[in-house]
Amino acid sequence: MKVLIIPGLTMREVSEADLSRIRDAGAEEVVVSNPRDAVREIADADVVFGHVSKDMFAAARKLRWVQAISSGVDSFLYEEFKASDVVLTSEKGLVGEHLADHAFGLLLMLTRQLATALKFGPEGWNHRPEMRYREIELTGLVMGIFGFGGTGRAVARRAAAFGMDVLALDRDPVDPSPEVERVLGPDAFDELLATSDVVAICSPLTPETRGKFNAAAFARMRPSAYLVNVTRGEIMVEDDLVEALESGSIAGAALDVAPREPLPPDSKLWSVPNVVMTPHTAGASQFRAARNMDRFVGNIRRFLDGERLAGVIDKELGY
Repeated sequence: MKVLIIPGLTMREVSEADLSRIRDAGAEEVVVSNPRDAVREIADADVVFGHVSKDMFAAARKLRWVQAISSGVDSFLYEEFKASDVVLTSEKGLVGEHLADHAFGLLLMLTRQLATALKFGPEGWNHRPEMRYREIELTGLVMGIFGFGGTGRAVARRAAAFGMDVLALDRDPVDPSPEVERVLGPDAFDELLATSDVVAICSPLTPETRGKFNAAAFARMRPSAYLVNVTRGEIMVEDDLVEALESGSIAGAALDVAPREPLPPDSKLWSVPNVVMTPHTAGASQFRAARNMDRFVGNIRRFLDGERLAGVIDKELGY
């Protein structure tokens, strides 16, 4: 069995120790390649650990399984790959902790006026009254979580630690958690929006979620509510979000992702004062690559033993 490894942003290199683990798990041949040369190497590869572009996939003759080095897999779901019998796995369920850390970092930049203080610098001492007037405490507020997978559950744990009440919604009948007594179904979307003081988007990008947060959704949120998004920007409609922020339909937005990436300088999201943004950096963690490598090594053994792999993606649903 030939394994082709294509490093990328979330796995910049593969150590000799990890290559030995992959061989010990049962790989007969292991090749590490850059994306340019991978088009040639993929021809006789059975397994790929990394991203497979359409050109690479067209060159693959033996491919049976791909493990992504990303939690979101929308870039894989071109028709040729979706229609194939190649199994796709990812690191879904493994990235929630650092995404949740980032979500709360962004939220606190808004609620505690940290972004404003940084912007003012030394002049901040002259703006203390206006900052203090706008600061709010999270204790007792309602956190509404849209998508209750690994990221949603990690956000729920942090929300509870801040003394927040937590609601969660998922399209699938998933188990509750100690922080969430009952997970709402998709029919309760309006209820989640109307009840929450903070709405956290924690879902993957799928045909169902694309553009889900539009003018109608923002109109159902409380004027005092904040939107947080650290998963996929295309779940939001940019013009509708700008309008909601400018009109006061919602109080603010804390974003690591944008509907267009990179977000162009002329986007109004850059100039709306009640927005804080980072440039899609929430996915970084010193533990991320190691967690996915552990899953991959375990999956090699499962693959060779004919067992179900961890982190399998339903290519039709997109997660």
